[in-house]
This record gives sequence, C-alpha cells and structure tokens, in this order.
Amino acid sequence: MANNLVIVESPAKVKTIKKFLGSSYTVDASGGHVRDLPKSQLGVDLENDYEPKYITIRGKGETLARLRKEVRKASNIYLATDPDREGEAISWHLSKALRLDELSDKKVMRITFNEITKNAVKASLKNPRQIDMNLVDAQQARRVLDRLVGYLISPLLWAKVKRGLSAGRVQSVALRMICDRENEINSFIPEEYWSLDALLMPPGSRRTCAAHYYGADGKKAVLQSAGEVEAVKAELRGASFTVTEVKNGERIKKQPLPFTTSTLQQVAASSLNFSTSKTMRLAQQLYEGVEVAGHGTIALITYLRTDSTRISAEADAAAHSYITENFGEGYIGDHVAAKKNDVKIQDAHEAIRPVDITLTPAMVKASLQRDQYRLYQLIWNRFTASRMKPAKYETTQVKISAGRHIFSLSASRLAFDGFLSVYTIDSEKEEKNELTQKLEKGMSLTVKSLEGEQHFTQPPAHFTEASLVRALEEEGIGRPSTYAPTITTILNRRYVVKEKKNLFVTELGDVVNKIMVREFPTIVDTKFTANVEYLLDRIGEGEVRWKTVIENFYPDLNAAVQRAEKELESVKIADEETDVVCELCGRKMVIKYGPHGKFLACPGFPECRNTKPYLEKIGVPCPKCGKDLVIRKSKKGRIYYGCSGYPDCDFMSWAKPSVEKCPKCGSYMVEKGNKLLCSNKECGFVKMNTIRSDVNESD
Repeated sequence: MANNLVIVESPAKVKTIKKFLGSSYTVDASGGHVRDLPKSQLGVDLENDYEPKYITIRGKGETLARLRKEVRKASNIYLATDPDREGEAISWHLSKALRLDELSDKKVMRITFNEITKNAVKASLKNPRQIDMNLVDAQQARRVLDRLVGYLISPLLWAKVKRGLSAGRVQSVALRMICDRENEINSFIPEEYWSLDALLMPPGSRRTCAAHYYGADGKKAVLQSAGEVEAVKAELRGASFTVTEVKNGERIKKQPLPFTTSTLQQVAASSLNFSTSKTMRLAQQLYEGVEVAGHGTIALITYLRTDSTRISAEADAAAHSYITENFGEGYIGDHVAAKKNDVKIQDAHEAIRPVDITLTPAMVKASLQRDQYRLYQLIWNRFTASRMKPAKYETTQVKISAGRHIFSLSASRLAFDGFLSVYTIDSEKEEKNELTQKLEKGMSLTVKSLEGEQHFTQPPAHFTEASLVRALEEEGIGRPSTYAPTITTILNRRYVVKEKKNLFVTELGDVVNKIMVREFPTIVDTKFTANVEYLLDRIGEGEVRWKTVIENFYPDLNAAVQRAEKELESVKIADEETDVVCELCGRKMVIKYGPHGKFLACPGFPECRNTKPYLEKIGVPCPKCGKDLVIRKSKKGRIYYGCSGYPDCDFMSWAKPSVEKCPKCGSYMVEKGNKLLCSNKECGFVKMNTIRSDVNESD
C-alpha cells in the first residue's frame, strides 16, 4: 500500500511524475485552486483586520473528498504545486481545506521542482521544506488588493455605462497605457524630410553602389524640403565624387539571453503570431508533459513563469557538450551574464529552456501538435543560441566628398555566424549588406544619378500584445503570471480590439478609461502600480507585513469610491434622448451602450424592442459625394469616419476630416491635435486648426 502522497496542481502532471516514483507513491492533482474569495460578495472583512473569507470553490467538493481519502491512507504528504507565489498559496489552501495541520500522525511537506524530470522530482523529495508563508502572504495581498479594486469600482461602471464591465488593479493601468498611446498617435504631426542618394560607379566596374547624403562642410544635415534637395543637386552638378575615407572594422552581435516569460511571449507574438494566452497554454503543455515516441510521457521545457535568465550548471554543461559535438569547440560561448534589472527577480527559477538539449525539435516533431512543435523549436533554438559565441561582421564605412557635400555608405559581411547558426528570427536575422566592389581612398567615382525621395516622420506604433507585455515589464507592472490574463481581460471586455497584431481602443474602452483617469487617478498611475508590485515582492521576502499594505491602500481607495459615487450621480453616459423617432411605436429613441459601443434603442422596452445603429454626424460633408459624414465603428469596435451614403459611397478615414480644403492641393484636411493636415501624403501641408470640432471628445 502506498504510504506517500504527492499532490500536484495539474492532472496532466500526474502521468509524467508517476513513472518516476515507485509503487509506494500515489500522485494526485488538485486541479489548481480549491479555495478562493466568494464571487457573490466582497469576501474581505473590512472591520476585522481585512481578514479574507475563503470558501471552497464550486465544483471542488469531489476533488477534496478524493484527496481526503488519499490523505487517510498516506503517512507522508508532499505538496508539489507550482514553484511560485500562486503555487505556494495553493499548497497552503490545500493544507487548510484538507486540515493537514491537524494531522499529528502524518508528515506534511512542501516540495518544488523547476523541471519535471526524474532527477529533479527525486531531488525535491530528498529536500522537503515547510510552506513559505511569506510567499503565501504575498499572494494573499495581491488577491485582496485586486478584489478591493474590482468589487468597489466595477459597480460604478455598471451603473453609469453597462453591466458586465470591470475595473482592475493591473488591467486598468494596461488600458490607460493603450489609450495614452492612441492619443499620442492621434495627435502626432508628421514632419517632412528628404533623403538624397547618389548612385556611384567605381572605375572599371559595371555595378553601382548607393551612397546616402550625410551633410555639408563636415556637419550632418537633414534635408527638409524638395527645394533643399534641388539646391544640393544644383551644387553637385559637375562636382567630382571622391572617396575620402575608408574604415574597415569588426562588429559583434551578441548572443541572446535565454527566455523569460515576458521575452517568450514577445518573440512568440512577433515571430509565430501567437497571442500571449496561446503561448502560455502551449508552454504549460510542454512543461507538464507530452507523449513522445520512444520516450513515453515526458516534460520538454522547464517552468514557464519566471523573471530569471539564470541557467543551472548542469544545463550549461549539457549545452557545452551538445554544441561541441554538433558545431565544434569554436562555437561555445563564454560565460553569459544574466540580465540585470532594477526590479528584483522574485524567485530563484531558471530561464525557460529545454529539459534535455539533446532532444532536438526534429526528434520530437512527429509527436507534437504543429504549434507545440513551433514553440518548442523557438525555446530550443533560443537556449542553444544563448550558450554559443556571438556573431562577427566585417564592416566598412566609406565617406565620399563632392565639393563641400559629403555622402556616406556602410556595408557589412558576416565573418563568423556563431549563434546565428541556430537563431535568426526577427531583428536578429542575418544582415545582408555586402559591398560588391572594393573602394579605396582617393578613388574617383562616376555619378550615374542623384535620387531624392520624400519621407514623413512616423507616429509611435500602436501597441501589440508583444510590445504591451514589454512596456508592462519595463514599468514594473504585473508579473509573469499576470501579463496574459490582463490582456485577455481587456480584449474580452471589448475595451480593446486586435486588428492584425495591433491593439486599438474601442469607444467603450475610451469611456471607461476616462472615468478611471478622472475618478481614480492613483489606481491607473503606472508608478503607483509599480510600487505596489515592489511591496508585494517585499512581502514575499518577509520584509513587510501583508496586512500593513492593505491598511495603507484601502482608506484612500474607499474615499475615492465615495467621492466618485457622488460626482457620477450627475453624469449621463447612456440613455440620452435623441431626435430619432422609433418607427414602430413613435417614441424618441435613446442612446445605450452595448458590447460594441453606442446604439439606438426604443425606451419602450420590453413592449418595443426596436434597435438600430447610432450614426453620429460630425458636421462635415463627405469629400467624395457631399453627404454627411458620420462616426462609425469597424466590426471589432475601432472608430472611423465614413459617409452616411454607404454603400453607395465608400469614403472612410481613420483620422477626423475637416470642413477645410488644403489651399495647396485642394484635398480634404484632417484634424490632428491642434493642427490640420492635408490628407494627401505627397502634399504634406500643415496649418494651425482655428476651428475645432470637439464631437466625441467629451467625458
């Protein structure tokens, strides 16, 4: 009879771990959390030192009953939930729900392992410990803080916008960051500039090389208009183009660090087009174990939630041997320092890496689903590259004089591929910019042509899931386990929509963000939220009492909620009456909010259920047909400006058109902040906007 019970979180781990242990061990799973705060009430006793009121999660009764039977049979109970704050809290909740602390005849121990391998599991059994209450308290503090923000603020949004909305300690900050970026983009004024390239031919060559305009009289200059380009061209007529400087050098391209949760999500998004939630789901499968032909059920990667780039000595040695055997001694990298970060890494985890580097992607491809394979290949390639030497490029920098003007060109040639032999994605792709002919100082070059090209400065890029994760990490907001659920929440609430890879704020998200910024500026302040994360880390290290953090947080939040309740009493966001008459019953229709933003509904509901799209006119005629322009929303909720005559007229503009025409080319103008821009990009005319329409900009 088994006298040892090992309790893990996921049922998928059970099969993987069972084969490592003998018949004296039973392995079972809790299926994640078994206790939580109740959904029907706040669940925090504000009058009794903010004590949480935990209850058994609905549906977990059978799981706990089964585990109690196993506990009765066992002498030793090992709590083997995940090696992080959440896992530590699950072990603590299990011990409470199963009343393990009341069992004097049984030994209850906590074990953790970073990878699900025979050696790691057996080593953890030899080194058990007690539940780390500092980590448990850090998780409790996070849970209570999130509950206070969500349950106190969300009802205000229900009352003033629509039911089903939510505010959150991290999600509201993420939404604000996206809204702020959108505002930057909308107010961005592009500035014109020009490039000037000289196509030059060396003596005896039939191939040209392109040199870029650098400046004049030894100073770098930016050409800002077609007139300036023509003036330079005029000065260059008849000028001799002579090579005045040739510098040959070497450039090192460093090998990447192995993946953390954040960098894995970012690269998987940009190179594989995976959402953050999909990346985490697939990584969880690879961590817990998959059936691999010839190996049975095995784990392929180490734990997936980590801030660390550290690699164990054993894994480093294994990589050393593999690289030597498959690439040669010359490819082995020197010691690579772990990433330095101002934010203290919250645990002693390793980076995300393959459990066994000798198990190459090609060897497991037939056993994995397509996307499992692609993610494993990405992790394997990145880890292997991180243990290899940097790539080396031979570089050439050339300066060419033509009168007082200077042109330059640069080229590089890959001299040693190093880590690029296994990892060449995105910005780390091999650079191909070789100089096809040798240039020497004093050489005269023949001018084939001078080509000017107009450009405009570009606004900041819209956030993608990858860049939002990077921004959250840089700001110190959230932790590896929170990035994916945060993004999933704001997408599911329809505050934000994703078009291709870009994230756009919806009308609904804009309304919610404006309320949060106005009424709860502290909650959506990035520095404040980052400081809360810092305090949670300090709780985890035993330096701060967790209820002290709650005590300092709650009074200000409560005061802000009470103030907002009074101020929002007079705010009318929905149910505004319009002049549109319901054709079914004759009542004047009102504006309501739905999942996709505003729509018109009959106030006679439920007797009359008539609804129709709400088309808000902006007082500007369509530049194409002259009918009224209206504010529309794309299928995903992004605002744009279209013709009311659709489908007969298909005019649309993402930027808000103006009644003014461009005095330079006659095209319609669009509003950008306090300026008007010509919609014709080749024109580039800009003027101050003296008459601005503030439709759809009010709170």
